[in-house]
Amino acid sequence: MKKKSVLLRLGQYMMRYKMLLLAALALTIGSNLFALVGPKLSGYAIDAIGTKAGGVDFPLVFRYCLLMIGFYLLSSLLSYLLSVLMIYISRKVVYQMRADIFGKLMKLPVGFFDTHKIGDILSRISYDTDTINASLSHDLVQVLASSITLIGSFVMMVTISPVLLLVFVFTIPLSILLTRFIASHTRPLFRARSKKLGELNGFVEEMISGQKTLKAYHQEENTIHSLDEVNGDAVDAFYKAEYYGSMMGPSVNFINNLSLTLVSVFGALLYMAGHMSVGNISSFILYSRKFSGPINEIANIFGELQSALAAAERVFRLLDEEPEPADAPGALPLRDVEGEVRLEDVSFGYDKARTILHHLNLHAPKGSLIAIVGPTGAGKTTLINLLMRFYDVDSGRITVDGQQIHQVTRDSLRLAYSMVLQDTWLFGGTIAENIAYGREDATMEDIRQAAKAAKIDSYIRRLPQGYDTVLTDNGANISKGQKQLLTIARAMLMDAHMLILDEATSNVDTRTEQQISAAMRRLMQDKTCFVVAHRLSTIQNADCILVVRDGNVVESGTHRELMARKGFYRELYDAQFC
Repeated sequence: MKKKSVLLRLGQYMMRYKMLLLAALALTIGSNLFALVGPKLSGYAIDAIGTKAGGVDFPLVFRYCLLMIGFYLLSSLLSYLLSVLMIYISRKVVYQMRADIFGKLMKLPVGFFDTHKIGDILSRISYDTDTINASLSHDLVQVLASSITLIGSFVMMVTISPVLLLVFVFTIPLSILLTRFIASHTRPLFRARSKKLGELNGFVEEMISGQKTLKAYHQEENTIHSLDEVNGDAVDAFYKAEYYGSMMGPSVNFINNLSLTLVSVFGALLYMAGHMSVGNISSFILYSRKFSGPINEIANIFGELQSALAAAERVFRLLDEEPEPADAPGALPLRDVEGEVRLEDVSFGYDKARTILHHLNLHAPKGSLIAIVGPTGAGKTTLINLLMRFYDVDSGRITVDGQQIHQVTRDSLRLAYSMVLQDTWLFGGTIAENIAYGREDATMEDIRQAAKAAKIDSYIRRLPQGYDTVLTDNGANISKGQKQLLTIARAMLMDAHMLILDEATSNVDTRTEQQISAAMRRLMQDKTCFVVAHRLSTIQNADCILVVRDGNVVESGTHRELMARKGFYRELYDAQFC
């Protein structure tokens, strides 16, 4: 992403608060104009002192001194108000930016989260936006104030001595060339710094979430060594960015000091030639310091500006990600769902070069229980992703009640399913709120009935707060099996016409699993169920069992029929009891 594009996007966020920015600009101008009057008054005071003994006009000197104090106090007050206002604006901008990022994440397809680390995404929401916030609240004020000071000082120096101004004809181009040279070499370093930090956050997030597995395999030392590598890369990226970025300030400061020296020397020559007074020389030197000072200040915060631009680039890259494709023109909501599902000659691959499902055909009549079995990697979960339209098929078609799912809205299609995954997800809230997550109008009695059907009600009632017990950190205070039962209760409460269970009972014991299956069978009468299972003993009552192997349905039929054929299904079944 080009630098101009990043600055333009930041400007668009800032322009949402146009009136506040205008007020900030007015405060900046006022503060700097009051400060610029000081050197001129200082020159007048020096001239009032004179160069001869006994020639001091004390009333005039005191008047100029009091005026200087007044102007500097006004300048400080306006600077304070400006800082407060810019903090308020930056807070508003970053609030809106975070809201836009999160809103964008809600619109991105599932495939985005399959290919991006959660830690890196969190880094963009937190660290990158905080970096932008710090730059907007401080660096932007510095740049605005410096720009106005530059212009004001230049105008004042022109009025005092256009001849001395020729010194800057040499030093300013030198500063610009040096700044451009360093900027071209350091911006990629700051971009790399933000990227490495995102990778570090992603690694830490993975290791913390996998602590039990890590300790079970005694991988603490190896993990520490891996962290050393990732952390070392991040530290090296930080060091390079800061090291080369910090060269800007001293280099520009050297040129500014050189210009001050030249001004002093040539000013002294003009005084001796009778073309300038001591007061004017003093004022010109002070204005030259004010002129070169902002350049030095911008150079000193150059690293922070580059860091903010790199952070903004990462944020805008996320905001520019392609959202989930819009519904087809004329797509209608799926109404009065009965639950007849067909897959006709469906082929699909996450990577276009590698097809996972090959010419798959499936018919699930209304109210049927379809079990999908097969070895790991056969394409079972992929099939579920296609039914929910988390991904679109490469060829073929999928229909629900005779309607192609591409011709109905995604919202209505997904609401027609109730889904329970092997990986449970619970949010911070009460148990009742978690069960009622997909159904806002659920009563407490509805929640209890769903919990009873999922065989979790007795456990909930034994808790001190019962259904009002608060779950934290994805339900870390309950067992995995209990978490899975809660998600099953949530699915039971949904008034959906189709149900998907993707290894949903993998964390419960066999007896409880059989009880849940029986309860769900009663609850899901006249509703279509898709069950992905590895424990084949739990799907013997399925209306149809699809045996998937290498992306193809190699067998289909009831449990009894498949066992009688003595094919691949029989091999899978026998393998579980050998």
